[in-house]
Amino acid sequence: MSVTPTRGGLEEIRTVNFPSVVELNVGGVFYTTSLSTLTKEPTSLLGQMFTGKGSKTVMRDSKGKFFIDRDGVIFRYILDYLRNQKVILPENFHERDRLKQEAEYFHLPDMVASIASLTPIPSHSHRLSVPLNTATTPHSVGPPGYITVSYRGTFAFGRDGLADVKFRKLTRILVCGKVGLCREVFGETLNESRDPDRCNNDRYTARFFLKHNFLEQAFDNLNEASFRCVAAAGSGTACGGPGEPLKPGMDSEENRWNHYNEFVFVRP
Repeated sequence: MSVTPTRGGLEEIRTVNFPSVVELNVGGVFYTTSLSTLTKEPTSLLGQMFTGKGSKTVMRDSKGKFFIDRDGVIFRYILDYLRNQKVILPENFHERDRLKQEAEYFHLPDMVASIASLTPIPSHSHRLSVPLNTATTPHSVGPPGYITVSYRGTFAFGRDGLADVKFRKLTRILVCGKVGLCREVFGETLNESRDPDRCNNDRYTARFFLKHNFLEQAFDNLNEASFRCVAAAGSGTACGGPGEPLKPGMDSEENRWNHYNEFVFVRP
């Protein structure tokens, strides 16, 4: 085996006898798979890397795992394709272009063709063609379910004697519900950074939030997806106690108007 040190604690492997079970570090995401899976398509980049027949060298990280500097989350679908020889994606998968790019990088032309042949995901504009004022919403609009939207907000007041000037401040809009429904409704505005498991659309989560603080935009998204508000609850203003410490950036007058609200939406 020939080893050449590189920057960042990585070691470049030029010739190596690869183990039958391979531990990978793909962009910081760890995988364990078989050597036979990685080399199932010998002409692919992975096949060349893990047979030592290509010009692409293999690196190890500081823990001894083979390192590949690509999208670690998307790589799971590359592995699934190599295992099953077909593309299987979750419902409402929104990263097909990125997956196609990764398949092209790893020299998997059949996978690229399979991704290109998949039926596109309907956009919100398609759903708007369905009448929204009917007594019952057609099931063809989408699967039924509940989504809860909540926020903590306050009213900020003006300065220099303009105490009557106030506006609404939202710190964050939270989204709870089934993962697939939340992704369908909010699309690219949904922030999943606090919920790293992106694979199972049928599970429920309370860790999503939106990338913006516009409550009306969130309501518009739900309306376009044929959801209806069926319940709401919230705390009153002036709920902070006299001895309660103030949050950074909030004055005592603003703290008096701090409140929390939840809205429950349903699609029958």
